Amino acid sequence: MSRELWPDAPDALPRPVVDNHCHLDHRIKDGARLEPAEALAEAASVGVTRIVQVGTDLESSRWSVETARQFPSVVAAVALHPNDAPRLAEKGEYDDAMAEIAELAADPHVRAVGETGLDYFRTGADGREAQEQSFRDHIRLAHELDRTLMIHDRDAHEDVLRVLDDEGVPSRTVMHCFSGDADFARECVARGAYLSFSGTVTFKNAQNVRDGLAEAPRDRILVETDAPFLTPEPHRGRPNASFLIPLTVRFMAGIVGVSVEDMCDGIRKNTELAFGGTWPEWV
Repeated sequence: MSRELWPDAPDALPRPVVDNHCHLDHRIKDGARLEPAEALAEAASVGVTRIVQVGTDLESSRWSVETARQFPSVVAAVALHPNDAPRLAEKGEYDDAMAEIAELAADPHVRAVGETGLDYFRTGADGREAQEQSFRDHIRLAHELDRTLMIHDRDAHEDVLRVLDDEGVPSRTVMHCFSGDADFARECVARGAYLSFSGTVTFKNAQNVRDGLAEAPRDRILVETDAPFLTPEPHRGRPNASFLIPLTVRFMAGIVGVSVEDMCDGIRKNTELAFGGTWPEWV
């Protein structure tokens, strides 16, 4: 692994926070990645002391559960990504795959079902029926097992809300990588959802996301990386990692108009509630 591919770590946060959406298993374009022990140690050194490792298919969901079993600072989320569901359905493999996700989700190291949802950016109209059915299946699983629902929503705001209203919003629901505006933030919060902000909020072309953050009640705000993607400014274009969250948190504090200390404390408390466990009982 070439550590120089990643940016230098920023100054540590004054209080601990949780990266509630990370893909420790993903490799960047040249095949490199931070190994879990290294990634977790670097994150902890800047105050990111807990990570939710997110699966997007069977392989990564299995990996997420095993990693959560190995590292006390990690909990897992498991799912079939909305862009994969139509392909699995077309091959006749969806039902078996979803059955295994249900088995994995029952593991006590799993705190969330996700990322699931709707993605109209990469999936065309011919795959949307299968994608919606998968979203509904994941929502029902979150209800059945009392897991947090982690939603991937890309260019599908209205239909995401429609399906949630049809199926009933789980008691703990997180809008992963919130991409809406102030109006959509209000709609999500009205349904009891938490809004999770990634490095996208720092991008120059993301004023709508900043408007959503400014509108969000402070008790509904989370932070994430989606690493190795969505690296915050000033490192956009380079690989992301949990140790870069301080850049996003400090930026968010400025938008919300609170101290960095208060931003950290709020994020930590909100994450505990969003993922169903108080801080000492996270693992």
